[in-house]
Amino acid sequence: MQDWLTIHEGSAPLVIGLPHTGTDIPPAIEARMTSSWLARKDADWWVDRLYDSAIDMGATLVRTGVSRSVIDVNRDPSGVSLYPGMTTTGLCPTETFDGEPLYRAGQEPDAAEIAERRTVWFDPYHAALQGQLDRLRSAGPVVLYDAHSIRSVVPRLFEGELPQFNIGDNDGATCASELTQAVEKACAISGDSVVVNGRFKGGWTTRHYGQPDAGVHAIQMGLADRGYILDPAGPVSPDNWPSPYEPDRAEPMRGHLRRVLTACIAFAESQR
Repeated sequence: MQDWLTIHEGSAPLVIGLPHTGTDIPPAIEARMTSSWLARKDADWWVDRLYDSAIDMGATLVRTGVSRSVIDVNRDPSGVSLYPGMTTTGLCPTETFDGEPLYRAGQEPDAAEIAERRTVWFDPYHAALQGQLDRLRSAGPVVLYDAHSIRSVVPRLFEGELPQFNIGDNDGATCASELTQAVEKACAISGDSVVVNGRFKGGWTTRHYGQPDAGVHAIQMGLADRGYILDPAGPVSPDNWPSPYEPDRAEPMRGHLRRVLTACIAFAESQR
């Protein structure tokens, strides 16, 4: 197994994808970038720690340690935008969420390099996801839960403050409505804001694997960072971002997420 790819196999009918928690960047690529901080700025900070108790729940976790600025494994590998007409980043991003250039002028990856990165990192990550789904689906329906987070305020991507829980099922196409409703209900117990298919309807992972008629129910969860770390409302800099992980601050969110994952497992088991 590649050292950048982490797979924890569980027996519950739940696979959790962690596509954006990595911060590893090969030195040869990082040397061409404008800033080491900018290259890691848009990571889903500490999300892998938020979900580590899922292992005790029997979930399977698949995580890449490679930074999304190298290759975003939650984007359409063909390069087609997931949100036509809206600002988003690509398979091998060349700018941050805030529009800052990631590469020095003339150092951006060309088509050949993008294809190579796909072969080295994108394809193995998705082969691992597919393999785990196939393993668990042999016993019945399974839930694929794609775990994300983002700063609460990113004006270039969305207006105002993002809701705390952002659930995506691509307008009902990637999973049974009963699963979406169960996840929404589990989030609402927190008392925080919840939206289904708002700004984020599910990335390529959710849309590609979500085939409820074939027994794979895929759903995306995007958290606003303020729910578990200090999340500056204004511009961020190396002085205030990323905020450190503080277990006491994060524990309430961990509890909410355990409730969400319990609902996912219960749904899958009810289909078996």
